[in-house]
Amino acid sequence: MTDNPMDVVPVTLEGEYVRLEPMRLEHATALAAVGLGHDVFRYFPIAIDTVAQMEAYVRLCVGGTEAGTLLTWVTVGRETDQPVGSTGYLNIDRQNRKLEIGGTWVAPAWQRTAVNTEAKYLLLRHAFETLACNRVEFKTDSLNAKSRAALARIGAVEEGTMRNHIVMPDGRLRHSVYFSVIAEEWAAVKARLEGMSGRSVKH
Repeated sequence: MTDNPMDVVPVTLEGEYVRLEPMRLEHATALAAVGLGHDVFRYFPIAIDTVAQMEAYVRLCVGGTEAGTLLTWVTVGRETDQPVGSTGYLNIDRQNRKLEIGGTWVAPAWQRTAVNTEAKYLLLRHAFETLACNRVEFKTDSLNAKSRAALARIGAVEEGTMRNHIVMPDGRLRHSVYFSVIAEEWAAVKARLEGMSGRSVKH
């Protein structure tokens, strides 16, 4: 436990395969180019099917960062130095030193690569080792079997299901499955993530 404030502010996180840089309005064009038309937002609680909707989403994320209610990063592939997706901190609770990692998507060409694993590593490491979080949580659509399996694989603990939790853009009532990693588990999760990447990630 620390008396220092949980200072969640925009910062660039550097990895071996990806760089997470705070989202800016000018990222919208590149994100639309790699993200639209591939069904990657199927489980998002808002529709992102057009350039205008992507621009609105980016404005929402940037506004939330400016307000201090969330922090969104663009995931940049180091090999190409181009955006390949985005991810972020949501539901930031400074008093209780906890937050959620969410809003994560990766363009199809970079799925099943080290990109998402390393991005999760960088976000979790920043949360536990810099922000001194007590808890980091994740939620996913109960229908998203791939996401649920990926969270279990990194060592996150499934906690339960919030039924009829979100009304999806098509009107479906989504059940959300919650996972978490707590501070006491971080060392084991960190070792697992580093093993999955095949090498230690840059500090």
